[in-house]
Amino acid sequence: MKKLNFVLLMLVAAFAQKAFAQQKPALTWKDVSKWSYNRGSTLSADGQWFAWSSGPTEGDLKMTIRKTMDTLHYTYPIGATPNSLTFSKDSKYAAFKVSAKDAEVKAARKTNKPLYDKLTLVSLADKKETSFDRVRTFSFSGDSPSWIAIQFAALETAPKGKDDAKGTDVLLYNLATKKSFNLGNVGEYAFNKAGDKLAYTVDANGQNGNGVFIRDMKTGLTTALDNDKATYKSINWNEEGTAFALLKANKNEKYKDDVYSIIGINKINGDLTAKVVYNGIDDSAFPKGMGINTNTGPYWADDQSTLFFGINTLDKKEDKKDEKKDEKKPEGKADSTAKAKPEVKPEPKKEDIEKPDMIIWNWQDKRLQSAQQTQEMRDKNFSYTSSYRVADKKFTQLADSNLRSVMVAPKQLYAVGYDNSKYELMGNLDGQSYTDIYLIDLKTGTKKRLFEKLYNGGRLSVAPNGKIASYYNDGVFYSIDFETGKIANLTGNIKASFIDELDDHNVSKPATQSLGWSSDSKYALIKDNYDLWKISADGKSVVALSDNWKAKKSEVMGRMRIYPDEKGTDLSKDQYFSVFNVKDKKAGYGYLPAGKNKIEILFMDDNSYGALAKAENGKTFVYTKSNFEQSPVAFASNAGNLSGAKQVNTNTPDQAKYAWTSGVKLIDYISANGDSLQAALYLPANYVAGKSYPTITYIYERLTDGLNNYAMPSFPGGGFNKAVYLSNGYAVLEPDIKYKLNDPGMSAVACVVPAVKAAIATGIVDGKNVAIHGHSWGGYQTSFLITQTNIFKAAAAGAPLTNMISMYSLIYWNSGGTNQAIFEASQGRLTPGYWDNWDAFTRNSPIYHIKKVQTPLLLLHNDKDGAVDFTQGIEYYNGLRRLNKPVVMITYRGENHGIAKLPNRKDYAVRMLEYFDYMLKGKPAPEWWSKGINRLDMEKHLEARAFEEAPEN
Repeated sequence: MKKLNFVLLMLVAAFAQKAFAQQKPALTWKDVSKWSYNRGSTLSADGQWFAWSSGPTEGDLKMTIRKTMDTLHYTYPIGATPNSLTFSKDSKYAAFKVSAKDAEVKAARKTNKPLYDKLTLVSLADKKETSFDRVRTFSFSGDSPSWIAIQFAALETAPKGKDDAKGTDVLLYNLATKKSFNLGNVGEYAFNKAGDKLAYTVDANGQNGNGVFIRDMKTGLTTALDNDKATYKSINWNEEGTAFALLKANKNEKYKDDVYSIIGINKINGDLTAKVVYNGIDDSAFPKGMGINTNTGPYWADDQSTLFFGINTLDKKEDKKDEKKDEKKPEGKADSTAKAKPEVKPEPKKEDIEKPDMIIWNWQDKRLQSAQQTQEMRDKNFSYTSSYRVADKKFTQLADSNLRSVMVAPKQLYAVGYDNSKYELMGNLDGQSYTDIYLIDLKTGTKKRLFEKLYNGGRLSVAPNGKIASYYNDGVFYSIDFETGKIANLTGNIKASFIDELDDHNVSKPATQSLGWSSDSKYALIKDNYDLWKISADGKSVVALSDNWKAKKSEVMGRMRIYPDEKGTDLSKDQYFSVFNVKDKKAGYGYLPAGKNKIEILFMDDNSYGALAKAENGKTFVYTKSNFEQSPVAFASNAGNLSGAKQVNTNTPDQAKYAWTSGVKLIDYISANGDSLQAALYLPANYVAGKSYPTITYIYERLTDGLNNYAMPSFPGGGFNKAVYLSNGYAVLEPDIKYKLNDPGMSAVACVVPAVKAAIATGIVDGKNVAIHGHSWGGYQTSFLITQTNIFKAAAAGAPLTNMISMYSLIYWNSGGTNQAIFEASQGRLTPGYWDNWDAFTRNSPIYHIKKVQTPLLLLHNDKDGAVDFTQGIEYYNGLRRLNKPVVMITYRGENHGIAKLPNRKDYAVRMLEYFDYMLKGKPAPEWWSKGINRLDMEKHLEARAFEEAPEN
C-alpha cells in the first residue's frame, strides 16, 4: 500500500512538473512592440494569387505573394511602412513599394534626411524582379496591362514654392519587351480603363511646354491637346475610358488667385478628338465674383453632353488710386507771390494699420464662431456644384448658398438638392435634423421642392436609372418617381417594424437600414430589424428574402460588394450577405442565388468573418475568419457556396509562445430597469475551473456583438488592451448598456452593476478584486459608477465627462460646435437644457455625487482634448483631491481625445497595468501612484521609465 501511494505521489509530482514546464509566459508590453501580424490583402483578378504584408508592431515588414490554392509563395522585405500591393489585370505581374528600414527611418528623423521609396516589380510566372529607385507613384495600364507607368520623386534639394514646377520624370516600362520610354516634367498621369490611352500633364520650370497630352499606348503616338503658360491638374477619365476632364490654371492680373478653366476632352476613340474649354469669366450667366473651384475634379456626363464641376469665390485685385504727381516748376527764379502749401501727410496703407484680433459671437449665428473657425478652410474651399452643357454652351449653377448640398443622380437626368438653412441654427442647438429636398431637372435647370422639413436628414437613395428614389419618414419607407412625382408606400403594409429597435438616442423613429436598389431599378432592398425585403418600386410586390429570421433572432447585417463598378444590386447574379444572430452572437454568410428570392445561410458559427472578396475574372472567393482566440486568417474557395475553403495564410506567429485567453462566456442577466441584457466574460489565460480571478470591467455602450472579435495586441490610444490583460491573468467583463432618456449615468449603473454581480455568481470573477475602465463615453460612465457603487476596487477613466451642466454648453473643439446637440439628440441623452431639466443633469453628473466616491481612480485627460474639454478632468480631479480621495490624473501635453504619439501610448499602457496590478493583485505600488513625482524630478523619472520600457532588440 505504501508503495502504491509512493507511485501515485511520483505521478502527481511528474504531472505537476510537466504542467509547470508547459506554463507559457504572460504577454508583456515589450512583447507587443515585437508582435508580428498581417496588414491588408489583395486578390489578383484571376483569383490565382493572394498577397499581404506582415511584421512587427515596430520594425521591418515583409510582403508575401502566394498561390491561393497552392503552397507556392514568394516573400520580399518591404521596409517599415506597410505598403499595399497591386496586381496587373492579367494577373501576370505584381508591384509594390519598398520603404526605408526602421533603423534608417529613425536615423533620418534625427538628421532630417529625406528618404525615398523603391518599387519592386515581380513577374509571377518566373519570380523575376525588376527594381526602380526613388519612386513616387506607379500604375499598371488598365485592363490591357502591357505597361507600367512609374513616376519618380523629385530630389529634395530645396523647398519648393507654391508656383514652382512640380513635374518629374515618368517611365513607361513595357512589361513584355522590357523597353522603356521617358516622359519628362510630368505633373499627373492616368490610364483610361482599357489601358490603351495615357493622359498626362506637363509641369515644367517656367511653364515651358506645359500642357495636357494623350499617348496611344499601342502606336506610341503622342498628341498635344492643349498647351499654355498654365498649370494643369485633376485628370478624370470617364468610366468607359473614352473621355476625360481636367483643370487648367492661368495667371490673371485682374484676380488675386489663378483663374481656372475646365478642359473637357471627348470623342477620343473617334476620328477627331474634341476639346471644350470653359472658365465662365466672360459668360453673363456665370455668377459674378465666382470662378471654377480647384478642389473638385470635373467630370463628364455619361452621354458626354455635359461637364460637371464646382465653383467658388474668385477675388479681384483692388484698384489702385492714381497718385497725383507734383507739378514741376520751370527752372529759374522762384515765384515770390506763391504761398507756401501746408504739408500733407500720406495716408497709411491698409497693410500698415494695426487691427484688433477678435471674434464676435452673435446669438443669430447658425454655426458657432468656433465652428466657423474650425471649418474655415472647408468653407473657403466649398464647391457649389454646377454644369456646362456643351451643345448650347449653357452654364447652370445647381447649388447656392442655401442649397449647398447637391448630388447629381445617376444618368445625369436629375440632381437632388438638400437645403437645411431654415433649420440649421436650431439643429446645431438641439441636434434634431430637418431638411427641405429639391429636385433639379438637369436639362432645364428648374428646381422643384419635393419635401419640406423632412426629419432626420431625409437623404434619398436614388436608383441606378436616376429616375426614382426611396426615402424614410415617420417609420415608413417610400419611393418617389422623379418624372411623375408619384409617391408609393414601400413598407407601411409589411407586418414588421422599420424603426431601429436598438437605437435609444433622442431621435424620433430612427430608421432601419436601406441596402439601396436593384441594378435594374425595379426593386428597393430594405431591412427591418431582422429580415431583408425586396419591394417593387410601386410598393405592390413585396418579398421577404430572409424567411422570418426574427423568430431565430438572426439578421441580415449587410451586402457583400463583390462585383467591381456595380450599379446597384444585380439580382441576376449571385449575391452574398453578412448574417448575424443577436442572441448567441454566431456569424457567417448568406447566399442569394441568381434569380432566386430566398437567402440561404451558408454557415453561421462562433467566429467573426470579414468582407468577402471575389476574383474579378475568376471564380475564387476569399474571406477572413477569426474569433476571440484566433487572429484573422484568410480562406479561399472556388465554389459559389464557399464550400471546401482552404486556409491561405497564418497570422500572429508569436501567439503560441504566450499564455492566452482560455475562452469566453456569454452571460444573460436582467438590469435593474428590468431589461434582458447580455455580457461577455473573457476567461484569463490558464483558467482553472472553480478559481476566481481579478477582473477588469470594460464599458462603452453595447459590446457583446463583438463577442468573437479578436483583440490584437497593440498600444491603444486609451491604454487598455484586452489581449494583454487576459494573458496576464485577468478576466475581462464587457456588459451591454441600454439607456433611458434623461438618465445616461443611472442607466449605466442599472446595467453594469447587475452584470458584475451575475459575473461574480459564475465563480470566475473574484468579487473582491473587480475594477472598471472606460474611455470617453465609457470614461464618463466609469466616473459616474464609482459615485453610485462600491462594487469596484479600482477605476480608470479616460477623458471623462464629469459635470453634465458645464459640459452641455462647452465646445466640441474638434468640430467647433457646441455639445448641446450631442447631449440632446446623440450620446448624451439629456434633453432639453439643464435650466429646464436640472434634476436629470445633476442626477447624472459625477461631480454632484463626488463625496460618495470611495474607489481609487486613475484619470487620463489630455490638455488638447478636442472632444471632452480638459476642464472636465480638472474639475473632477480637484474635487476628489480636495476631499482627500485617492486619485491620480495623467495628462499628455499636446495630445487630443485619444493618445496619438507612440511613446505616450506605450507609457500610459504600462502605467495602467501597473496600477491595476497594484490594486487587484497586490503588487508593489508604483511610485508615481503612491508618492507622486515632483516637477523637478519628472525628466529623470521619464528617462528612467523610457529606458525600462524600451523594447529589446
